[in-house]
Amino acid sequence: MAIAAVISLFSAATTTTSSLPRRHGFLSPLPAPSSIKLPLRSPSLTITTTRRNFLAVSVSGHGGESGNFGVNGGGEGGGVGGGGEGDNDSGDADKARREVMMVLSQMGRSLESLPSDLAAAVKDGRIPAEIVIRYVELEKSQVFRWLLQFGGFRERLLADDLFLAKLGMECGVGIFTKTAAEYERRRENFFNELEIVFADVVMAIIADFMLVYLPAPTVSLQPSLTIGAGPIAKFFHGCPDNAFQVALGGASYSLVQRLGAIVRNSSKLFVVGTTSSLVGTAITNIVINARKAVDTSSAAEAENLPILSTSVGYGVYMAVSSNLRYQIVAGVIEQRMLEPLLHKHKLVLSALCFAVRTGNTYLGSLLWVDYARWIGIQKAHDEEND
Repeated sequence: MAIAAVISLFSAATTTTSSLPRRHGFLSPLPAPSSIKLPLRSPSLTITTTRRNFLAVSVSGHGGESGNFGVNGGGEGGGVGGGGEGDNDSGDADKARREVMMVLSQMGRSLESLPSDLAAAVKDGRIPAEIVIRYVELEKSQVFRWLLQFGGFRERLLADDLFLAKLGMECGVGIFTKTAAEYERRRENFFNELEIVFADVVMAIIADFMLVYLPAPTVSLQPSLTIGAGPIAKFFHGCPDNAFQVALGGASYSLVQRLGAIVRNSSKLFVVGTTSSLVGTAITNIVINARKAVDTSSAAEAENLPILSTSVGYGVYMAVSSNLRYQIVAGVIEQRMLEPLLHKHKLVLSALCFAVRTGNTYLGSLLWVDYARWIGIQKAHDEEND
């Protein structure tokens, strides 16, 4: 009987406590919110949605104490508050995962509808909600939906929705400037040497593509390395793709890791520059020798280009000069300076990015001529006359 009396008193106290009104802090001044209550076990969860895709989530515990956190779907940031056990990596990951799941619930999407690497990053709490929102928005376009199937493009488009536009800008400017340079150098022989011009322009487009692709900021979706991976592989795995990019999802990069990004991209661009120059120079020499065999009068006019020295010299130039310039353009000028100021004015932002990249390409052309003359693979016009 005594035990039954204690149980009845405890039940009455619990009913009285659960019936007390709850206060929602910063949710009270929002205009006419609509609430959706999910049937979860305690602690209870209430999602309140308002205009501009804003999610406000209230988590209440057994004793009526509540904590609130917000996620701005427009990408302008969110506030975090409420009771908890303290800030730590596990807590940040759980918070990011809850925010993403709330965004997916609001959009009527499931975690299984995302690509496997993106879903795994969400489960690990490495992806903020705005990245998932950007993925869903990009997926509405057929062109972007196709590009999002490729991991490299997916990581870059999620970090920068103007990546494809910048890639087109760079290749377009490269075609124009390279063709103009070829015409300036060949003049009356331009149309007689179109095959050489074509080979040079194709190699320049490949180089321009890699110069935009490799140093572009990314959202890291790579899985963790296996236990047997070496220390060098583990180190470069943790480095960003751009030494100056903004760390997303609560991640952070040390100075050594950012320097590692420069070293890693230098090695890749050295291979790209050396290979593209090797193919382009070899094709040019083949065409020159074929012309000499057909027309002996042109034998004295055209000279074979040094293949090895030209290719290695161009590879070093891309690894040092091009690598640093394009990392600064993408990570500092565009991501840290222009985008925070003009993220709501995409047309103006695209125009400024075009101007910056055009100027960078022109600067690179001037630096290449000086560098090529300095190492002796090209001669000035006055030296050739001597």
